[in-house]
Amino acid sequence: MSLSIVYSRARVGIDAPLVTVEVHLSGGLPTFSIVGLPTTSVKEAKDRVRSALINSNFNFTDKKITVSLAPADLPKEGGRFDLPIAIGILAAMGNIPQNVLQQYEFCGELALSGELRPIIGEIPTAYAGKESGRVSLMPKENATRAALIKGASIIGCDSLLQAFHHVLGQRSIEFEQLTFASQGYCTDIDLQDVVGQPMAKRALEIAASGAHNLLFTGPAGTGKSMLAQRLTTILPIMTDDEALQSAAIHSVCGQQINPATWKNRPFRTPHHTASGVALVGGGSNPRPGEISLSHNGVLFLDELPEFDRKVLDVLREPLETGKVTISRASRQAEFPARFQLIAAMNPSPTGDHGDGRSTPDQVLRYLNRLSGPFLDRIDIQLEVPRLPKGALTQDPQRGESSESVRQRVAYSRGVQIQRAGKPNAMLSSREVDYYCALSADDAMFLENAIERLKLSTRAYHKILKVSRTIADIQGEQAITRAHLSEALGYRAMDRLIQRLKSV
Repeated sequence: MSLSIVYSRARVGIDAPLVTVEVHLSGGLPTFSIVGLPTTSVKEAKDRVRSALINSNFNFTDKKITVSLAPADLPKEGGRFDLPIAIGILAAMGNIPQNVLQQYEFCGELALSGELRPIIGEIPTAYAGKESGRVSLMPKENATRAALIKGASIIGCDSLLQAFHHVLGQRSIEFEQLTFASQGYCTDIDLQDVVGQPMAKRALEIAASGAHNLLFTGPAGTGKSMLAQRLTTILPIMTDDEALQSAAIHSVCGQQINPATWKNRPFRTPHHTASGVALVGGGSNPRPGEISLSHNGVLFLDELPEFDRKVLDVLREPLETGKVTISRASRQAEFPARFQLIAAMNPSPTGDHGDGRSTPDQVLRYLNRLSGPFLDRIDIQLEVPRLPKGALTQDPQRGESSESVRQRVAYSRGVQIQRAGKPNAMLSSREVDYYCALSADDAMFLENAIERLKLSTRAYHKILKVSRTIADIQGEQAITRAHLSEALGYRAMDRLIQRLKSV
């Protein structure tokens, strides 16, 4: 039969849509054409495939070769279609029975020698293959990482010849098995590394428990960055589904996935010179940005006012929706971006608004680099003071370890998941009304505080969510005045700006 059909997968965002590779051999001049909206890298496959087949000791056909990549309106790019095209040609030449190919999906770039080179995006490719019920045959390096997907049938090959022998059943290859994957948190940093700062550690625990966004403000050298870097050490370990989501995003970016740490939550720290595209993603072929790479983890923005105001404002929508949609003239891609924002900043351009080197107007201009709507989306805003005299030399107080705090965080997070199916920070307005109900006196107390601080409705809901988390940590069913008062205490920026305006 001069027609063969082989299955493969394209790469669109973090999805892997099915591509049917049809190969037809016909009479006429010996030409090799590829149709189906291929990019230049796909068109060049004909030269790689021809050399790979010849160097693998196959007789290359002298017929006219037509390769169709369907669906025709889906852009195809990269070298991932080399292997399915080569297998399709061998099948069309009669070297492989067509019925054998129906159970496989092929992806891989061919070297001129016939060796297989790794592709980008093996996690979405293998997951889609699992859902279709087929075996994914891919380069060995990709197969090792794709084995993280439980229940997926993965075959790793080093060369075209090895793939050919396996498909024919002449030299079968065992399914790729995961030899080791982390089930616990492995890190060399701990919350006990931070001396003192009990209020900041308390705020960090509340933020971790309810997935709240957090802003530390204070003079230089008070431990803001150290505290932020230890947030991931007290967050619950990712579930299998969360770990696969994060691994898929890193996979389509070509980043390595370490099975020993793949369940640790991502921690991304972009420099303050980063552009909006670097944060949210973009490009002619849309790629994920920092907010997607920190999906299910933490995005840490140090020296927050040094970021361009327009760059920070592009985070406002993803902070609310948990996703980002990148639209281009020819295509659209949606990436998940459910991240926890933690930021650190000095309260003045000189490092400390109390050092007398900046006027109130200068400090206010510095703080105004952050827009009100952006600050509104940060649930907890806490001032981190300087350590008192002797704190570093006279029996330093280091507090609890990350492990003990993480146990409380995991319990509190479990209560929230059982109650609403999500952390408190993700509650909708209607859910806030239901799960964060107040007594009449407490409601009036909060309303008066909101009026006095001139806070928005969004800030009102944020305070209720933080209060709900504080109550969950303490194991209490109802939100009380004490919980509200503590949550209101985590509005340092609002109080600072009001104080500066009154000067």
